[in-house]
Amino acid sequence: MPEKTILVTGAGNAGSVGRKVVERLRGRGLPTRALVRQDDERAETLRATGAEVVVGDLTRPADVARALEGCHRLYFGMSVSSSYLEATTAVAAAAREHGALEAFVNISQMTVSQMTITSGSESRQQRLHLLSELILSWSGLPVVQVRPTIFMENPLFRFAVHSAADGIAIRLPFGSGRTSPVATDDVADVVSAVLAEPGPHLGRVYELTGPVSRTMDGVAEEFAKVVGRPVTYVDTPFGEWAEGLAAARLPEHLFEHIATMTRLHRENRYDRVSTDIETILGRPPLDVRDFAENNRTMFQ
Repeated sequence: MPEKTILVTGAGNAGSVGRKVVERLRGRGLPTRALVRQDDERAETLRATGAEVVVGDLTRPADVARALEGCHRLYFGMSVSSSYLEATTAVAAAAREHGALEAFVNISQMTVSQMTITSGSESRQQRLHLLSELILSWSGLPVVQVRPTIFMENPLFRFAVHSAADGIAIRLPFGSGRTSPVATDDVADVVSAVLAEPGPHLGRVYELTGPVSRTMDGVAEEFAKVVGRPVTYVDTPFGEWAEGLAAARLPEHLFEHIATMTRLHRENRYDRVSTDIETILGRPPLDVRDFAENNRTMFQ
């Protein structure tokens, strides 16, 4: 019996979970199709893995239906966008009409597990994730929800690293809030494992974190062990930090999401640890020290 094709969305950008899922599925020899917005050099790198590439818009059900033809499993992911709920609805509608899906793996956010339909302290993007999960739960599709916490690779951390007179300073307004960032490699490994053998995972919700929840002082200590220089956390006033972020001229929806994530860190909403990665993969998740080892140039 021929292997069943898996459709992966959100695979356009290098380093994204979707891109890494394509690479892992192709590494397993599984037929994989990537849905991208533009046929450019990023699409060519996907083709180089042996994946089929189709071009379309996730907010257009006709594009999604065309991409789903012949596919039996789906990974749905999309970057932070004010159109996120529209895209989820379009993909769910196309998948229901398709009628042959064995698994619909949706990437959400761990914050959703602490939210209610009327809560208002979260970002608009986080509320869109909550509503998207509800739509998928009502759809009757064979859904697996994957909720990672903040990614180690999030620009929030990269932009926080600065040279200091006595070493390196990490400037963020997290206060004494704890965090357990997760590696995109671990999330992609989990998603790929579920797509390869979805049966035991259908209907499950997986919350993905790093192995330890630490204050940023603790994160700085782990970084220092790798880079061989003093690394110090500097608790920066939120207003001062937000002015620096505003200088990047991000889209309003993205700016509000990043600023809210920062505030929720300070309120200790990210103090979470889950064993789901180890349960699924049979190994512990990567830690912040592993991230530092793999990104030494970030500290130069």
